[in-house]
Amino acid sequence: MWRLVPPKLGRLSRSLKLAALGSLLVLMVLHSPSLLASWQRNELADRRFLQLNKCPACFGTSWCRRFLNGQVVFEAWGRLRLLDFLNVKNVYFAQYGEPREGGRRRVVLKRLGSQRELAQLDQSICKRATGRPRCDLLQAMPRTEFARLNGDVRLLTPEAVEGWSDLVHCPSQRLLDRLVRRYAETKDSGSFLLRNLKDSERMQLLLTLAFNPEPLVLQSFPSDEGWPFAKYLGACGRMVAVNYVGEELWSYFNAPWEKRVDLAWQLMEIAEQLTNNDFEFALYLLDVSFDNFAVGPRDGKVIIVDAENVLVADKRLIRQNKPENWDVWYESKFDDCDKEACLSFSKEILCARATVDHNYYAVCQNLLSRHATWRGTSGGLLHDPPSEIAKDGRLEALLDECANPKKRYGRFQAAKELREYLAQLSNNVRYSASPMKCLAKIQKP
Repeated sequence: MWRLVPPKLGRLSRSLKLAALGSLLVLMVLHSPSLLASWQRNELADRRFLQLNKCPACFGTSWCRRFLNGQVVFEAWGRLRLLDFLNVKNVYFAQYGEPREGGRRRVVLKRLGSQRELAQLDQSICKRATGRPRCDLLQAMPRTEFARLNGDVRLLTPEAVEGWSDLVHCPSQRLLDRLVRRYAETKDSGSFLLRNLKDSERMQLLLTLAFNPEPLVLQSFPSDEGWPFAKYLGACGRMVAVNYVGEELWSYFNAPWEKRVDLAWQLMEIAEQLTNNDFEFALYLLDVSFDNFAVGPRDGKVIIVDAENVLVADKRLIRQNKPENWDVWYESKFDDCDKEACLSFSKEILCARATVDHNYYAVCQNLLSRHATWRGTSGGLLHDPPSEIAKDGRLEALLDECANPKKRYGRFQAAKELREYLAQLSNNVRYSASPMKCLAKIQKP
């Protein structure tokens, strides 16, 4: 089945924003006592604010000591709950510090869904367990599918969770063993045996897998081992903490040309790394926009900061099972839709082919080429090149072929040449092969 994917959330118009700000000022005046209280109180040390009371219908407890001890605090305006209605994505910025280290570092806190999505999750759990929209989640969870693997169940198997989310749309046993072995919300991580987890930990893992598997992507393919994702830190209740990377890629849209060329080269390297690596897992990015990447302020490194919609296909399993046309190279179909950051793809084909150009297509169409549109702009990250490069025409030709190929298998060749050309333009002398190749030997499977 083909799927056309628009961006997950629309943006408020300028007039709506002005109206919202006006309403906010009125509310601030009317609620000045509570406003002062919320500014002074550290709500991140409040169990109910963290929704710790909803566990095991939550994302974990590994960081609860840090939250409840007051080691994590909101930054400035994040302390004002009156602003929450503008924070649709439920993403916050905070400062975290260990007493023995001194100083603080910036972290990003996520509830992994909007208030509406979280309320729907609660209602879904209650209806499945009791038939009513409201209930005690602690009592309800053991009566749902999230408890189906409680007890003396040895492994998390594909039959149990296939299709629950993009991450496990077509899971192999090898992938699921990796998820369990690297699950960070347990003290006994390191074993692929599900029975080594407590029942509450199993339910948390399965709920996270179904609701928003981003934490599991970050844990299973960690930045410490060279994967281009933000670093997972921990969770408490329904609040997940990840390392702050830097400003969104969008903030570099009008950066100097040399900087944009380097960022474009890195994006193409990420596409290559996620498609071809020594572990034979293909990680396909199904939601690609300027907001889903960030750039480190010191090293200038591009990192994926939204990993909810990542489909993982096990190439080793594909070559073993040999489904129909498994060895035929698959070319993604260009779709010049009238919405921002949309992609056209078939999950079934991504799961069944050993050679796929989806990641090149996604990066070229939605980020780099003239077809890329975002926040009312067009032209992509490589807009307005210097006159000598524009006159030469090679860059434009490679971008067009990468986004909308005219030749059979043209995108594969264009992506390869584009990576090489961008490296030349930026005088990039870094090793251009996937960094996974030099890390493969030291990683755990």
